[in-house]
Amino acid sequence: MQRLTAAALAAVTGPARRPVRAEWTNDGATWRPARVASASVRPDRTAECRYSGTCELVDVPLGGSGINTVITEVRLYQGLQGPRMDEPEWIAAGRYVVDRVTRTRQGARLELLGVEDAIRAAGFPTTRTVGPDTARSIAAALVGEALPSATVSWRPGVDPETPIPATVADDRWATLSGGTDSSGVSTGIGPALGGEVWADARGVPTIGPVPTLADPVVWRVPYGVALVEPAEEQTAEGLVNVWVISGDGGDGSPAVGPVFVWDDDPNSITYAGPDPVEDPLAPQRLGLTGVRVRVARYSSPLITSAQQAYEVGQAKLADSLGVQSSLSFTAACHPGLEPGDVVEVEVRPGEWQRHLIDSCPYTLGAAVMSCTTRTSGRRLA
Repeated sequence: MQRLTAAALAAVTGPARRPVRAEWTNDGATWRPARVASASVRPDRTAECRYSGTCELVDVPLGGSGINTVITEVRLYQGLQGPRMDEPEWIAAGRYVVDRVTRTRQGARLELLGVEDAIRAAGFPTTRTVGPDTARSIAAALVGEALPSATVSWRPGVDPETPIPATVADDRWATLSGGTDSSGVSTGIGPALGGEVWADARGVPTIGPVPTLADPVVWRVPYGVALVEPAEEQTAEGLVNVWVISGDGGDGSPAVGPVFVWDDDPNSITYAGPDPVEDPLAPQRLGLTGVRVRVARYSSPLITSAQQAYEVGQAKLADSLGVQSSLSFTAACHPGLEPGDVVEVEVRPGEWQRHLIDSCPYTLGAAVMSCTTRTSGRRLA
């Protein structure tokens, strides 16, 4: 979650003005203010561009010296001003490249994509060899070539000094964030570190750990105060409770793994048993009739040690266990919330659930927002 002062946090659920601000640039240095007729943003952890949105700006120039789809960037801000605040506090609502411009009677309507799109579009002219070097050095070079003014932010929980072996790369974004090569082997520096890659609300390219429900709660949403019409849904799509992780650079060095990681919590509804690898009949022998095993494999040439493979497996497991129970709710608009944040929601009087924010779209200036979350089920005592 973005940091907000105590006064701004109080204004989230209390009476407040919610002004909106926008600015644009063609050189990344000189930002010009623009009046906003309307704007909405769609922060979404499951999307390739974590932030996207639309806005209509008033009386803005178009073309090569104005707003265009080639070099223009746009920043949006949501303001919060409570009764005792002299000035609004401005919260970043995304930094974007312009995907489409439509002239309107008032000015222009813009369709916006996060700066990941600029990295994704800056493909390699030819296939190249990346590394060997540290993850920090390789990521800085790949991002810097596409966005010369950008620096990569590293969150605690991933090690930027992890050595990355030499690997053949033909796609810049896939080399950073993940994908598969022509043989189906996984690529991506972020996933090989047990993390993920995104541009945050300020447009900073970021590499950090996969969020889990064990992360600190950033917001508690009481029933009847900020929660309206909760809609719960369960699905088995994407559910995995046993991961098989391996690494093989194909250069003659010893292969890593396979390393096995599974849900070993007996209180979890996705419990995979005491040891689904060496003792798959244990649930039958112990009378654990509710155990179901769902297996997936992940292999990357960038995994060079068993410890790294284990960390990747833990990250994959954390992400794949929290998909079978989701909650959509409408709450007071909290512009500081970000995808990956953990919230506690009182879904019914006295019943609190911990959820991981997947998406939290909102209209700038509005008092409410919609959130889609995920959680993992636990057996009732």
